[in-house]
Amino acid sequence: MRIALSRSFAATAAAVLSLAATTLAGSTVPAQAATSSGCADGGFRVSLPGGGSVSGSQSAKISTGSLASDAVLKVTGRYVEFEFAPVTGNIYNYVYTGAANPQSLTNGVRTPIWESKTLSLGPVLRTEVEVRTDGGDLQLLARGKAGKVKIQAKDCATGGIFQQEVEAGSTVRATHTLAANMYYYVNPYTGKVNFGDGSDFRGKDSPQVATKVSQGERVTVWDIASGGRMGQVLGEDAVELSAGATTCVSDCQAQNRIRGSLPVTDPAFSG
Repeated sequence: MRIALSRSFAATAAAVLSLAATTLAGSTVPAQAATSSGCADGGFRVSLPGGGSVSGSQSAKISTGSLASDAVLKVTGRYVEFEFAPVTGNIYNYVYTGAANPQSLTNGVRTPIWESKTLSLGPVLRTEVEVRTDGGDLQLLARGKAGKVKIQAKDCATGGIFQQEVEAGSTVRATHTLAANMYYYVNPYTGKVNFGDGSDFRGKDSPQVATKVSQGERVTVWDIASGGRMGQVLGEDAVELSAGATTCVSDCQAQNRIRGSLPVTDPAFSG
C-alpha cells in the first residue's frame, strides 16, 4: 500500500526544513564507490517533504518533530526507487526500474520488489533525519530519543545494494513484505531461501545479528538486535555459496558481505 503525505503536511514541513545543499569534500556514505558496469550512470535524487531535493554530492537535515508519521522521502535512482518514512524508519514501494544495463535482471521491465520493510519502533524518530547523497551512494539517518535507523543504498542493477540498520537499545521486529509479483522459495541449487518472480531474477535477504521468526510465501519476520541490520542482495551475490555476514553491531556496512568470490551453482548465473 502506497504511503501518501497528509494534505496539511507541506505547509508545516516548510517551517522545519533546514537544507544544507553543500558539496561534500568526500563521500560519507561507507559503501564502496559505484564503479562496476552494474552501477553505470547510477545516481540518487531524494525529494524532501515540503519541497527541495538532494542529489549529486549534497546533504540535508530535516527536523522530524512535527512530521506526520506517514510522511515519506521519495528516493529516485536510475536503477532503484523507494520511499523512506523518517519518523518510523519504514521502507515502502521498493522498485527495480529495469533501466538498461548489461547486468539487468529484468530485461528492461520495471519490476516492484518490496511492498514494505516495516519496523516495530512506531513513530518515535522525532529529532531529525539526515540525507546524504554521493552519486550512486545514499545514506539516510533518522534519529529520535528512542533510537535511530540508518539506510544505506546503492543505485545499481545488481549486487548488495541496500541495508536497514537499527539501534534502539532492545530487539526490534522487522516485517518484510514482497511485492505481489514476488515470492520466497528454496533455491534447489543452493538450499538457501531466495526471492524471485519465476524468471532469472534472484534476490536474498542478508541478515546481520538478526534472527528469522517466521517465513511465508511473501512475508518474512525478523528480530534485529540493537545495532544489527537487514540487507538485501540481488543477482549473482544472492546465489553464491557464502558463509553469511559477520557479527557486527556498530556501523555495519555493505562490504561486510562477501561479493562474487565464492562458488555459484545456480545455472542462472553459473554459465
